[in-house]
Amino acid sequence: MQATELIEHGVELLLAKDMAGFAGLWAEDGVIEFPFAPAGYPPKVEGRAAIREYLRGYPDIYDIREVVRKVIHRTEDPEVVVVELEVAGIVPRSGKPYRMGYVAIVTVRDGEIQHYRDYWNPLQAAEALGGLESFTGAFAGGAA
Repeated sequence: MQATELIEHGVELLLAKDMAGFAGLWAEDGVIEFPFAPAGYPPKVEGRAAIREYLRGYPDIYDIREVVRKVIHRTEDPEVVVVELEVAGIVPRSGKPYRMGYVAIVTVRDGEIQHYRDYWNPLQAAEALGGLESFTGAFAGGAA
C-alpha cells in the first residue's frame, strides 16, 4: 500500500473508531511522535503494541465524527507524505464540541507507517477536555 492509500485507509478507520485497526497500520517498530507535547504528555510512543495501547480509548476522550478538511501532500520522497487534517466531533465526558486541526509528516515503508510526526495544538485539545490536568490525565503514561 502506498503512503497516500495508507493515509486514506487510516482516516476511514479513525472515523469508524477502529483504533486497533488504526494502530495496526504502524510497523512493529513504528513510532508516533508529538513535538508539541506539553509536560506530562508522552512526547513519543514507540512500537505497534504501545501505539495500540495509547490509542485504545481515544474515542472515549475525543469522539471524531467528521473530517472537515483533508489534504495529502506528496513529497519528493514517495515514502513520505504531509497530511493536513481537520476533524470535528464531541468530547464524550462533557458533550462539548471538538474541532481540531492536525498536520502530520508520515513515513511509510513496505505498506506500514514507520514514523508519524504529529503537529497539533495541545492547548486547544486540553481546553476541550476542561484543562491541561484533565488532558494529561486522559493520556497519562501514553495510554488513553
